[in-house]
Amino acid sequence: MSSKITVPKILAFYREKKRLAVVTAYDYTTASLIDSLEKIDIILVGDSLGSVLQGHANTLPVTLEQMIYHTSCVVKGVKRALVVADMPFMSYQPSLECAISAAGALLQKGGAAAVKLEGGVNAADKIKAIVNCDIPVIGHVGLTPQSYHQFGGHKIQGTKTGSGYGSASKVLEDALAVEEAGAFALVLEGIPPELAGKITKRVKIPTIGIGAGAKCGGQVLVINDLLGLTEETPSFVKRYVEFARELKKAVGQYADEVKNGIFPRALLDQKRFNKDKDV
Repeated sequence: MSSKITVPKILAFYREKKRLAVVTAYDYTTASLIDSLEKIDIILVGDSLGSVLQGHANTLPVTLEQMIYHTSCVVKGVKRALVVADMPFMSYQPSLECAISAAGALLQKGGAAAVKLEGGVNAADKIKAIVNCDIPVIGHVGLTPQSYHQFGGHKIQGTKTGSGYGSASKVLEDALAVEEAGAFALVLEGIPPELAGKITKRVKIPTIGIGAGAKCGGQVLVINDLLGLTEETPSFVKRYVEFARELKKAVGQYADEVKNGIFPRALLDQKRFNKDKDV
């Protein structure tokens, strides 16, 4: 097995201009299979579990306790990749004390090696406070899912002129604030590729894109989207396998065999035949 991925190694990859491959995971089995490839650099326990596991319309209902639980499951299956846990909605926004306590719990109880939190200028003080406690932080700007109601849904950011929400200057300002606060990497979500390229050139930390084009220093995808486990996926997602279709096919075949008396009878008959043959 190749050596363990750490925050200093992620920064070394950045200096060596190596792209980062990042995926989400929420359970032991999936995380273990992903990590065994020794190709994924960061496994993110995303609060996206609110949508893909819990069936919510957005990530807002996810709690800190749920994130700790899922992170601890993932950590048990990972030996190589850097495990990063999302800080869920309202676990860090209210105060510096809340932010430090929640981040500490994700490391101490969940076993994560770092945390990720959304926000730019408005979250910079929280990032700085967490980093000052020797807890590594990944920032997240652009389309921030926890701002669902503020944005009026999951809407592309950085397309407007001016300096308000949705503007390119606001996203750039947020990115620079996150870097200045001490984050070691930065997720850029749902912004134009040109803006993502501009930010990637301006900051001195790795950028990880999702729906932000090819000019970032790495990419992250939700594992359910990558595997084709969802019926619909965003336009920027490549489905590498149609697992939902294969799952339905397999479960349907199983159900038919049970109802028609084929399973497990045929399997047992085959095993009995093989045993008699060996004798």
